[in-house]
Amino acid sequence: MNILHLTTFYPPYSFGGDAMYIYRLSHMLGDAGHHVEVVHCVDSYHLLHPPQPPTQFDEHPAVIRHQLRSGAGWLSPLLTHQLGSPLLKRNKIDEVLDSRPWDVIHFHNISLLGPSTLRLQPAEGRPVKLYTTHEHWLVCPTHVLWKFDSRPCEKPECLQCVLRAKRPPQLWRYTGLLDRCARHIDAFVSPSRFTSRMHAERGFSRPVGVLPYFIPPSDDDWRRPAPRPHERPYFLFVGRLEKIKGLQTVIPLWNRLPDCDLLVAGAGAYGGELRTMAASNPRIRFLGAQSQASLGALYYHALGVIAPSITYETFGLTLIEGFARKTPAIAHDLGALKEVVEESGGGFTYRTDDEFIAAARRLAEAPDVRRALGMKGYDRFVEQWSPGAHLRMYYDLIETCRRNIP
Repeated sequence: MNILHLTTFYPPYSFGGDAMYIYRLSHMLGDAGHHVEVVHCVDSYHLLHPPQPPTQFDEHPAVIRHQLRSGAGWLSPLLTHQLGSPLLKRNKIDEVLDSRPWDVIHFHNISLLGPSTLRLQPAEGRPVKLYTTHEHWLVCPTHVLWKFDSRPCEKPECLQCVLRAKRPPQLWRYTGLLDRCARHIDAFVSPSRFTSRMHAERGFSRPVGVLPYFIPPSDDDWRRPAPRPHERPYFLFVGRLEKIKGLQTVIPLWNRLPDCDLLVAGAGAYGGELRTMAASNPRIRFLGAQSQASLGALYYHALGVIAPSITYETFGLTLIEGFARKTPAIAHDLGALKEVVEESGGGFTYRTDDEFIAAARRLAEAPDVRRALGMKGYDRFVEQWSPGAHLRMYYDLIETCRRNIP
């Protein structure tokens, strides 16, 4: 098949799990013999992060990457944000669309490509058109349902929220443009049942199915792991250093866990404040952004992976990255994190500080419990979140859409 992905962010010009999913899916489809191309916006990345990406990623011989750049720089994504159309990116997107007969066009985070992108069609053929809701952008102008920069959104007050977040309002959201463009998509899917429900509850006009995330095979990680990267027992946090990820809620608790360290892998705008908060505790170490190879060893040797997010995550990618190395999880009982832990039986969820401490001590002090939970997580990873499982679900989704095309 000829498969085209359109997205705002793609490694190395990216920030989070959505881009990693596209990267892994593209490479897996390339390994399976398909022709894959990816269109992504470098201007949008540099709007948020002017320097070059800190980490590089391997390319795949079967995956062609098209970088959207314009002489207008930051003005290009700003115009798209305001008008909902690719505008200065349109000619390049059309060029790729018309370059071959596509079997599948898969949209991802198109926040800075614009909803009008959804109705673009190639010059020939009728491809299956898919959309994955990696965030809540379809129902939330700030993408993450984080209200007034202070709490999870319990009910929409979008205009006030974007103004408090110091973002310009998007007038196209009040015109019905998104609903009209959404009619051009054959299937919307999300990584979790929770995220599917949230789109329905917030009034999105189309049904949203479920297509869970996956990660590549990790047999070599746990059968032949790299040497231990840290001498003392430790828990691991992996992710962007942003307020919504909740790391600030567990840093003050680490004085109550004297026998365990906390390793933090990631970078972000909130990193300076987090480092200041942790400065008095030498058992909390910030490692910065890490390569995928380095993360494998960090996951494998950890007592557990922690996910203290304080807003509605759409999935829990770092949790299954731990499960693939037979490492259990401790996750905040909020959003899709709870769903991932409960489906697998691979760890604990918590709501209070005391519950977090109890879960951490249980994993640190009971190796048998830790191994049993890690094995449950691994078994579920193989069944539900491994490449083979995902590829079967992906093909089934495409075939279902094909049967429904008039």
